[in-house]
Amino acid sequence: MMAKYWSDLHPEKKHLILAWALILIIMSPPFILGEDAHIRVHDNMDSNIAWYKVLKESGQLFGPMDSVIPQIINGLPRNAFGTELSLIQWLHNWFPSMTAYALSQAVTRIFAFLGMYFLLKKHILQNKEAYPVTIWVSVAFALTPFWPSGMLSTLGQPLALWAFLTIRKHGDTWKEWLTLILLPLYSSFVLGFFFFLSALGVFWLWELVTKKRWNLRFLGSIALMTAIYLLIEYRLVYSLIVPESPTSRDEFQISTLTFLHSVRLVFKNFLLGHTHDMTVHTAVILPVLFVALYKSWDRKKGEKQVKLFQFLFLLNVFLSVWYAFWFYKGWVPIKDHFHFLATFNFARYHFLRPLVIYVLFALGIWLLWDKEKWRTWIRAGLMLQVFILCCFNEEIYYRFWQTPSFKQFYAKKQFQQIESYIGEPQSSYRVASLGIHPAIAQYNGFYTLDTYNNYYPLSYKHEFRKIIQKELEKSPRLAAYYDEWGNRCYLFSAELGKRYNYTKYSKKRIKHLQLNTTVFTRMGGEYIFSAVPIINAKENNLQYIRKFTQRESAWTIYLYRVLNEDPS
Repeated sequence: MMAKYWSDLHPEKKHLILAWALILIIMSPPFILGEDAHIRVHDNMDSNIAWYKVLKESGQLFGPMDSVIPQIINGLPRNAFGTELSLIQWLHNWFPSMTAYALSQAVTRIFAFLGMYFLLKKHILQNKEAYPVTIWVSVAFALTPFWPSGMLSTLGQPLALWAFLTIRKHGDTWKEWLTLILLPLYSSFVLGFFFFLSALGVFWLWELVTKKRWNLRFLGSIALMTAIYLLIEYRLVYSLIVPESPTSRDEFQISTLTFLHSVRLVFKNFLLGHTHDMTVHTAVILPVLFVALYKSWDRKKGEKQVKLFQFLFLLNVFLSVWYAFWFYKGWVPIKDHFHFLATFNFARYHFLRPLVIYVLFALGIWLLWDKEKWRTWIRAGLMLQVFILCCFNEEIYYRFWQTPSFKQFYAKKQFQQIESYIGEPQSSYRVASLGIHPAIAQYNGFYTLDTYNNYYPLSYKHEFRKIIQKELEKSPRLAAYYDEWGNRCYLFSAELGKRYNYTKYSKKRIKHLQLNTTVFTRMGGEYIFSAVPIINAKENNLQYIRKFTQRESAWTIYLYRVLNEDPS
């Protein structure tokens, strides 16, 4: 019976069933493995996941504008954690961290597939025979290793574009408007949709100038989604309107590249992409695009899909140029004059690239599809791209590179042992970490002087710098990293460099550490959790207490206490 049912199905439905089956398989590891799953560390476990838990346990989810989170840096402004109207924060409020993470991954990938499928089917490849391309490019897009806390900020753009283009053609129903209303609840304005909506605004303006079309319905839809984002991000809007004390962002100096370095970054971004919007397009998609670009010049100049392909190809190049040259030092005089250009990262227009690249991929395949001799190779390339993206699945990729699992990274049992050994309320003392991310201590309830946050008071950055001043003097690279950016307010060591993942298998030792523990104590610091032994601990007024190991932990923690007086 099943065999007959399958044979009677339309080929497109067969492809859709296989596509959904693959997506569900790829989504399954965090649900099956739970805290034994391997997930991204950078800008994920080292920050966002801990932030969600800290905010949940602080009781300040709906805190007023001037409230602070005392667990971090003696009072991190509540607004540094963003809006409480984001559904990812509510997932982490309702469920344990790993369950919330798995659900977020599922939501994002499901709507990424649906969005790209609707966009390609209705607006890009409307030919009924294009379903293999439409479906499997959508699968590939949904499998990209997106930045987890970005949610639908990039992977939701095809869904939004489907709705906007449908409204633009006046073919809309309640579904398109509901999409534009709900998407802001599960995406970020400053980490994706500001750039998407401003690009749409330029498109509307271009149509007004060239075709004299006001299309107020289209303009109204852009305005509606923008207004919803501004309501959701009311904390951000408040901080822009009401003056506040200087923050670490006021010292951002990101325009430091020479012209030649900027050119090199153009090629790097174009060929490899960016960690926050990974498209994994180098091996398969780029060759397809270049072949399709070459072949496109043989097509009729008026063909709509050819013109769109060529435009998007140029846009893709432009986005890499814009990204790279935003860091060109020639911008400095302008950024010094217009301060918001220094504090807001306009290079993030590269967040449009996943949408652009995968629409290009679909168009490129379709432009080559009418050549029978190309189809076998195109099908193979499409399946190879899906296979490569499956290999980038977090469980496969991070297990292969032997990064810690969720349980190993946060090491809850180990840090409970440390808490019990200290034997005092966690709010009564302050700690800092060396060689590991402070997010681990924060996740486990410790009150930390160090942190990784998008912004925090500038006065605190300057005071904390006094603790690590001599270490920064040893390493100009670390000094520039802290002074010109500084989101990682860490106990830096020149001997450790920019590494914060010294596991229990590391043989590293610190021999010449120079910390100003007087300032550390003045700021409330009492303990240091070090991932490696500090050989000259006494010279730093540090008393070694004991070593903590735990089978399920990725770390060995050496506990040091700062003495009030010089032991000598």
